Amino acid sequence: MNLLNINNKYIVAILVFVSYTLFAMAWVGGTASMGQIMASMQIDSLASASFISGAVTLAKIVGTFIAAWLAVKVGVKKAFFISGALISIGILTPLAPNYELLLVSRFLMGLGGAFMIVYFNPIVMAWFEPEERPTVNGINAVAFNVGTGIILWQMSNFNSLTGSWKSTLILFSVVSILLSIAWLLVKDKEKNTTVEQAETKQVNYSYVDGLKDKFNWVYALTYSGILAFYICLFTFYPKAGISQSALVIGSGIIGTLAGIVYSKKFTARVPVIRWSGLIIVFTVLGLSFGHAEWLQTLCAMALGFFIFFPITALVTIPHELPNMTGERITVVFSLFYSISYLIATAVLWSFGRLVDINGGDFTSAFTLIVAVSSTFFIGSFFLPETANYKNEAVSSAPEQKESSCEA
Repeated sequence: MNLLNINNKYIVAILVFVSYTLFAMAWVGGTASMGQIMASMQIDSLASASFISGAVTLAKIVGTFIAAWLAVKVGVKKAFFISGALISIGILTPLAPNYELLLVSRFLMGLGGAFMIVYFNPIVMAWFEPEERPTVNGINAVAFNVGTGIILWQMSNFNSLTGSWKSTLILFSVVSILLSIAWLLVKDKEKNTTVEQAETKQVNYSYVDGLKDKFNWVYALTYSGILAFYICLFTFYPKAGISQSALVIGSGIIGTLAGIVYSKKFTARVPVIRWSGLIIVFTVLGLSFGHAEWLQTLCAMALGFFIFFPITALVTIPHELPNMTGERITVVFSLFYSISYLIATAVLWSFGRLVDINGGDFTSAFTLIVAVSSTFFIGSFFLPETANYKNEAVSSAPEQKESSCEA
C-alpha cells in the first residue's frame, strides 16, 4: 500500500464495517434525539415525528432496489463512495432550519445506508477468497447492531463529551465524510476481476433476470419475517410494556460471533437456518405472550442470539452459488433487501392497524408477528444447500484431472 492507493483487504474491510456502523449511529442517534428534535422545531404531532424515522425506512426500500442499477452505471467503488456521501448528508439533521429539509436529509441519509448494505457483497467477493467470505460477511452483518448498541449505551456520554445532541450527530457525519474520502484511495478491484468473471461464462444479469429467478424470491421471503419482527420489536413492543429490546442487541452480537465460528467449521448452510428459525418462532411466542418477566428476558436473549447466529450462513449462500459474479450478486442483494423491507413495512403497518382496531390490545398483532416470524424456518426448506455444490466440485476435480491426462 502506498499513500495514494489502499490495497490491503483488511483496511478495506474496516472501512466498510465502520462506515455502516456510523450509518447506524446516525440513524438511531437521530431517533434517540427525537424529543430534542421535536422541541427545537416545535413539532407536537407524533405522526409528524414518526416521519423522521419513516423517511429512513422508505429510503431503505427505494435505495436497496436501485442500488444495483447505480453500481452497474458507475462501478461498485464509485457507488460505495456515493453511498458514504449520502450518509454524510445526515449532518443536516441537527442543522436543518425547517421540518421539510429535516425529512429530506433523513431520506438521503437512509438512501446512502441502503446502497451501502447492498455493496457489502460485491466488495467482499472482489477482495476476499471464498473461504474468507463467511467471516467477513458475518462481521458486516453485525455492523448495524454495533452502531445501535453504541447509541443505546453511550449516547448520553457522547452528548456530555461533545456538549449537545446536535454536536454528537454532527460528529458522526464528519467522521462519515472522512471515511468517504478515505474510500477514494481504495484500489478499484473490479478491473482485476474481469477475467475471473469471464471464466464463469455468466452473461449479464439484469433486474428482469433477478425478478424471474425463483431463488431471489425465496431468499428475500425467508429473511422478511425476522426483519419485520426486529423492526416491530423496537417500534411497538415497548408500547406493550415489553422493554427487553436492548438484550436482543447484546446477545445478537454474541450470536453473530458464534455464527462466524460455526460457519467456518461447518459448510452446510441450511441446517443452522432451519433450526434457528424454529427456535425463533417459539421465542417470539414466549416474548409476546409470556407474562413472567424472567420468561420475557430469557426469550429476548435467546432471540438476539438465534436471529443473528444463522445470518452468516444466510448471507454467504449467494456467494457460494455456481457462476456467481459481482454483477449478479449485486442484483441478488438489491432485490433481497428491497423485497424484505417492503414486506416488513407492510407487516409493520398491519401490526399497528391491528392494535388500533382492537382498541390498544396487542393480542391479534402479536399473533400476526409470531406467524410472520416463521418465514425463516419455512424458507429453509426451499433454499439451496450450497455445500452440495462444493462436494460436486470436489468429486468432479479428480475426473477432470484424469481426463486431461488421457488427452
